[in-house]
Amino acid sequence: MDRIDTLRAFAAQRPDDPFPLYGLAMELRNAQRYDEAQEVFDRLRAAFPDYLPAYFHAGANLAALGRTEDALARYRDGLDVARRAGDAKTADEISAAIAELEAKQTE
Repeated sequence: MDRIDTLRAFAAQRPDDPFPLYGLAMELRNAQRYDEAQEVFDRLRAAFPDYLPAYFHAGANLAALGRTEDALARYRDGLDVARRAGDAKTADEISAAIAELEAKQTE
């Protein structure tokens, strides 16, 4: 069984834990299986909307898919979650990603 299969099984065994889904999405993204990764990021967001680590990487994944407006929307959603959580560091990182993606749009 490869890592992706292992993470799929782990996620199925722990449906109340966001981390296995996050790990699966990241592993798919690292394998450049961006569409599959996005499906998992979307499942993660639906099941765990306050799971902050997923927003930055989901935005980057959407950008890799060429879905710039969707990426910006996901980043902005993450920025809202970070601010509500009082996580200034993550809010700053997401703000920088938004600025970078917006700058690329104007090039």
